Amino acid sequence: MAAIFVLLLFRAGWAHARFTGQEPLGIPIDVSTEPWTSKFGPQVDLGYTGPLSFSHLPYSRCLDDGLARFDIGLLGFPFDTTTSYRPGARFGPFAIRSGSRRQGLARSTLAWGTSPEEEGAAILDCGDVPLSAYDNVKALDQMEAAYSTLLARPVQGGTSAAYKPSTAAFALDGKEHPRLVTLGGDHTIVLPILRALHEVYGPISVIHFDAHLDTWPPFSVDEPVTHGTFFTVAAAEGLMTNTSIHAGIRCKMNGFSDIEHDESVGFQVISTEDIDDYGIAAVINTIRKRIGKSPVYLSLDIDVLDPGYAPATGTIEPGGWTVREVKRILRGLSGLNFVGADIVEVAPAYDSADITGIAAADIVYDFLAMMQLPSPPSPHVGPFSRAKHV
Repeated sequence: MAAIFVLLLFRAGWAHARFTGQEPLGIPIDVSTEPWTSKFGPQVDLGYTGPLSFSHLPYSRCLDDGLARFDIGLLGFPFDTTTSYRPGARFGPFAIRSGSRRQGLARSTLAWGTSPEEEGAAILDCGDVPLSAYDNVKALDQMEAAYSTLLARPVQGGTSAAYKPSTAAFALDGKEHPRLVTLGGDHTIVLPILRALHEVYGPISVIHFDAHLDTWPPFSVDEPVTHGTFFTVAAAEGLMTNTSIHAGIRCKMNGFSDIEHDESVGFQVISTEDIDDYGIAAVINTIRKRIGKSPVYLSLDIDVLDPGYAPATGTIEPGGWTVREVKRILRGLSGLNFVGADIVEVAPAYDSADITGIAAADIVYDFLAMMQLPSPPSPHVGPFSRAKHV
């Protein structure tokens, strides 16, 4: 019967084609003989064309696609309803992907001496999680469920022999788990992420790049979670070790009691000015010493950068670090036991010429290299020549 049904469909197709002048359905066209392909070749995407995925990565709605396999996934959390000043970071994932359009993950830089693709991890853009814009409690639950779902997926195990497993040694179940780079979203997204990571790794350390402490006590019983209190909530839930560290702090404070409370949450502070007083190498060494060999999560608020480099954010603080300084610190953190990372608080409505989105995308590129390297890249010895890099 099935064969007869297929035959009837085929005949119907031919009959339709006879009256419409079209080729019957299902017969492939040899595009190599057509004017475009025969003259110009494949239809490739340029830096400014094609579907929008991070750096033109393969794209999948991973929560729906049970066959999707990756070692590092990029995941958007378009959420901004716990901000205290300017909203708009729900558009951050779009702005970061847009800012990444002309950078390819197969292309290396002199600074890294390699590329994320060359290091062997299978990297996939997993799309955005459809989060409630009306119910914060629901949105936090959605984020935790989405992150937990993808953490539990089997890894691909690399695309080449360069791939190195990295998470099984720290996972409570002794298995290798994927790592996620999350595109925010306001900074509150870190709370559900830490909850999900805790189920896999137990308490972990956090490296927190930000102009603000984000460890203030909850404003009230009715509003316990905001983008300035989530670390206090995370500490109360036992999600972090007491060996976490801030980098780039320069916010206004209520008094020294803010620092004392911050210490009770488990953080040590590196201020913005410390980079001038002690240098980049000292900043890197302090972070590495603080974290040690523990599993660590890196969270970067784009407002750690000076507003001249990243104006598109919700709570502007003048006097921040340059993009180059942050990128140099990130290179120096390679080899730590990263279990995930995020970049947050990109609000493109306040941007100028897309410079914040482009800077954020470039930092994500650095995340993808940093998370794979066993140690920081060596300093250059110039002048450059092919002989020195073969």
